[in-house]
Order: sequence, then structure tokens, then C-alpha cells
Amino acid sequence: MGLDDKIKNAAQDLTGKAKEAFGNATNNDEKVAEGKKDQSAASVKQTGEDVKDVFKK
Repeated sequence: MGLDDKIKNAAQDLTGKAKEAFGNATNNDEKVAEGKKDQSAASVKQTGEDVKDVFKK
């Protein structure tokens, strides 16, 4: 996978950070958890992309 997937992962991470910030601002623990979950998923996907890149070289 290429640049497109990396952009999607970055977007998911930013969305997660926004959800977490919104949850913190409104004292909504559910949104905070949802934001952290999105960030974690993006991180796992990015790690997978990094591993693929290593094997491509």
C-alpha cells in the first residue's frame, strides 16, 4: 500500500485526537475513549505500513 493509506491513517489519527479533545472539553468520557481507540487503530495501521516498507526495500 502506498501514500494513500498513509494519508488515511494520518486522517484517522487526527480525527481521533479531535474526538478526544472534544470529549475532554465536554467531560464526555465516551468520546475520549472513542478518540483514543481511533488513534490506536491508526497507529497499528501505520506500523503495518512501516513494516511493509521495510520489506519492499
